[in-house]
Amino acid sequence: MKKTQKVAAIVLVILLGAAAYGIFRTGQPRAVPKGSVAGEDAPQTQATVDQTPLSTARRLAQLATDAEEKPLAQEALRLADYEVDLAFDAALHDAKEHPPVLRGEAKEIADRLEKAQKMVQDQQAQVEQSTKAAEKATGDKKEALQDDLAVAQADLNLGQSEVADAKQDLIRAGGDPESRIQAMQKEHKDAEQSGLQVGNAVASAELPGLIHRIERWWALHEKQMQLWDAKAQAEAAAKALSAQHDALDAQVEQEKANSPHLARHSKKKLKSSGNPATPVQQPDSGNENAATLLVETKHVASNQKALAVLDERIDAEKELAAIYNQWANAAAARQRTVVHRALIGLAIILGIVLIGLFFDGWIENLLGRTRLDRRQVETLRTVARVSLQVAGVLFILLMIFGPPGQLGTFLGLAGAGLTVALKDFIVGFLGWFVLMGKNGVRLGDWVEINGVTGEVVELGMFHTVLLETGNWTDSGHPTGRRVTFTNSYAIEGHYFNFSTSGQWMWDELQVVLPTGQDPNPIIAAIQKKVAEATTETAKQAEQEWKSAASSRQMTALSAAPAINVRPVIGGIEIAVRYITRANERYQLRAKLYAAAVELLGQKAASQITSPATNSPSG
Repeated sequence: MKKTQKVAAIVLVILLGAAAYGIFRTGQPRAVPKGSVAGEDAPQTQATVDQTPLSTARRLAQLATDAEEKPLAQEALRLADYEVDLAFDAALHDAKEHPPVLRGEAKEIADRLEKAQKMVQDQQAQVEQSTKAAEKATGDKKEALQDDLAVAQADLNLGQSEVADAKQDLIRAGGDPESRIQAMQKEHKDAEQSGLQVGNAVASAELPGLIHRIERWWALHEKQMQLWDAKAQAEAAAKALSAQHDALDAQVEQEKANSPHLARHSKKKLKSSGNPATPVQQPDSGNENAATLLVETKHVASNQKALAVLDERIDAEKELAAIYNQWANAAAARQRTVVHRALIGLAIILGIVLIGLFFDGWIENLLGRTRLDRRQVETLRTVARVSLQVAGVLFILLMIFGPPGQLGTFLGLAGAGLTVALKDFIVGFLGWFVLMGKNGVRLGDWVEINGVTGEVVELGMFHTVLLETGNWTDSGHPTGRRVTFTNSYAIEGHYFNFSTSGQWMWDELQVVLPTGQDPNPIIAAIQKKVAEATTETAKQAEQEWKSAASSRQMTALSAAPAINVRPVIGGIEIAVRYITRANERYQLRAKLYAAAVELLGQKAASQITSPATNSPSG
């Protein structure tokens, strides 16, 4: 294993260990940190009732998707609705106890309303009087009274309309907060009758893949932040209500202490008294006005009721904060589960990379100990490395993005794409079956493919390898080059096989005679030598050709040697064309050339000795 591979393996092991630690930590339940504490400044009560707790609960209820969250959302809706109901009661109490001081336009509208109400009362009395009189009267007098009753009834309707209009004007001017609060309470009740239901949102399926894990974690994080914010708002509201409670409680205690009649109900008196049943000395009631005592007692009782309402609102806000806290804890637990699964996926990816590095080094060492050719070793190493990388990338992409949703469609599109991309390999594979057939090629055959002639040395499922040689007119010696063809040539192209039908082929013998010699004896002798050497082979070739082309008349087909004589510069060229087997071509050619040289040598010797024999003796 190389140094870079070792360093990469060490880094991967460290990251894998960190992922395993994260898997262990996220697999264990842990406490969720408390939400942020509200600031010191509590929201001030406005002229209208604050319905924020209910609107917040309704908004968060739409986020409840799991069976664990929906009961919490329902309880949050109930508590928020109850708190808003208490807020309406408190607002109505406060509006009754502390009516606004009317000034300017509001005072004018109030005066107009009072006059209109008084006028309506007078008109109602008049209508009642006219009704009784009309019931007792008879004849023309009854008709006149009925007319008066109709006029009085119309006046009453007009006056009631003026009262209603004046009330609405007074509400808009802020002079009648109690009526405004009652109208808001009625709207709240009407909305409450429709039901406080949790949304029908369904949790999305837990899709595998790191991308989907990250999206799910972010969605849970956003939900958790909203829940913490709602919890902080509830805590802030509880704190503000507690401050109001303490202030009102102190005011009530002060009023009790200032009143001798109510002093015995003071908390301080009750705490300081050792025996609660011990009667407290009553003050002299003769010095107090009974009406004043009644007013003070009712005022203190009303404030005590307001304190009880504030206590209930504080408890409701605290319970609501606890519900939001529990809900946020549930979201945090699911968030930890998502992180746990994401870390498992990350660990698997690191494991895939580590295994790939291990097998790459192992294959490299294994091929280094083999006795194969260097080029074959490099080829095997490249193929193994590319295969490992492709498999590793596919598995890693599967872990990152997850399996495709439409697996059938994906496989169909992938198959179509691979068919187009691997068209040559597919056609080559089919061409291999053609080459294995009757009219195919075999190892050792001498063939011509796409203009390249050579001997078949390898015949694989996808490729054919030739050892290149010349064509039939050349020497035919191998050039040493290996030429590889895709087997698709068997289907899309054509090829020539010179090794079929007995492996017959034509060859040629060329001899040049110098000028001044009679060529006929040499021609006859050479033709005789070629005929003697190729007689048997020519007969066999003719028989095989005729049997191979039995469907056609081949009477003119002949394999006898043919001789061609033509003049050239410096002499006469004799070319003898003959048939031979492909594997005997070079041996027969060498034999015929040796015979031709011998004939030419004999002829030259006879020409030299003839003049010496016929010369005079002296």
